[in-house]
Amino acid sequence: MNFIIVTGISGAGKSKVADILEDIGYYCVDNMPSVLISRFSEIYSSSPANMKDVAFVVDVRGEQNFDAVLEQVSALRRDGNECKLLFVDCSDEIIIRRYKETRRYHPLAQDGSCTISDALKKERSILAKVRESADYLVDTTGLNLQQLNTRVKAVVCGVQAQNILAVCTSFGFKNGLPTESDLVFDVRCFPNPFYITELRDKTGLDSAVRDYVFSDEGASQFTKKLCDMMAFLLPKYIEEGKSQVNISIGCTGGKHRSVAIAEALRQYLAENNYNAICIHRDIQR
Repeated sequence: MNFIIVTGISGAGKSKVADILEDIGYYCVDNMPSVLISRFSEIYSSSPANMKDVAFVVDVRGEQNFDAVLEQVSALRRDGNECKLLFVDCSDEIIIRRYKETRRYHPLAQDGSCTISDALKKERSILAKVRESADYLVDTTGLNLQQLNTRVKAVVCGVQAQNILAVCTSFGFKNGLPTESDLVFDVRCFPNPFYITELRDKTGLDSAVRDYVFSDEGASQFTKKLCDMMAFLLPKYIEEGKSQVNISIGCTGGKHRSVAIAEALRQYLAENNYNAICIHRDIQR
């Protein structure tokens, strides 16, 4: 069977991730106690319903010791199942805002003994080990539902292909670094289309902006060297057993240079048979 265990920070979007998995054919079980996962596998491996793709959502509502979750992942793999751990994260600022907007309580603050901020700090401590062990990290900070849908589906495709997933994220430094970054590249040193009146309101997805960016010899050389570097590094990551690499490319605002270069990198990787997607975090800001 093919299992995905979805966990992460409360309020980060685990339920949305489960909805996406369900839409593409996964049987999803929310708030699953980890001690029941192996038993579930035993029962449904011979089920006449022929369920082969299953996702469990496990979080602090039902778990306090996440070592048990990691033990279940290992047990499923020993039994010959495919099992991946997907961690959903988000910035504290966004999560606190979501709780205020929905007027809901954080699971660790329901008794009113601490603030949401304190509850998040405690939760991050509880989940630190499982986050470090995750096969995939999805940070929903700044992602709309369509971008989240694209990201989750790419992760699932990567699981099925047993190949590395390269996530090329464009961003603006003025809005902060993407927290899930493995590699960060700064392209603010290249000419900025923002200062060209007819290009200011366009993005790096527009051909006029793209042509302007790559008309600069430095930007073109950088992009070629970046592609060469990824061609060297990705096989090394695969040998190491890494399932996902997050490549973040930043300019000032995240609308022009970083978008064009991230798209060029994604295209190069796709042409070389890598599972690659683009997330343009700040393109609408």
